[in-house]
Amino acid sequence: MLRRLLGVVVGLVAWFIIGTCGLLLIRAAWSAYAASEEAMTFTLPMQLLRLTVGVLSSVGGGWLAARMARSDSRAAWWLGALLVLIFIPIHYQLWDKFPIWYHLTFLLTLAPIVGLSGRTARREPALL
Repeated sequence: MLRRLLGVVVGLVAWFIIGTCGLLLIRAAWSAYAASEEAMTFTLPMQLLRLTVGVLSSVGGGWLAARMARSDSRAAWWLGALLVLIFIPIHYQLWDKFPIWYHLTFLLTLAPIVGLSGRTARREPALL
């Protein structure tokens, strides 16, 4: 149980680090993205790129959560549920900034991507 909790915490931290680094990289590489970020007036390619960063964060966070929990993929599913709970109020606040498909794509795929990514860690020995 303690390992699973550790996996959730480490996976959560990893999710935000990967996401933050990904968005910082986009901002640095794409000046139009950086210019539209404050007003959140993203074009379709920018929105798709943001969703891609979310997927990469979810895969990395879910995989690491399960690895830290000694290949227990339940840690990744718990992480996925926690992330959905964290992001529902955030997306509610941003509802008018993005199209509905964007919110639904992010929120409805978040837990499954994180949880299923944790299953890939089962095939490898635990980190600790």
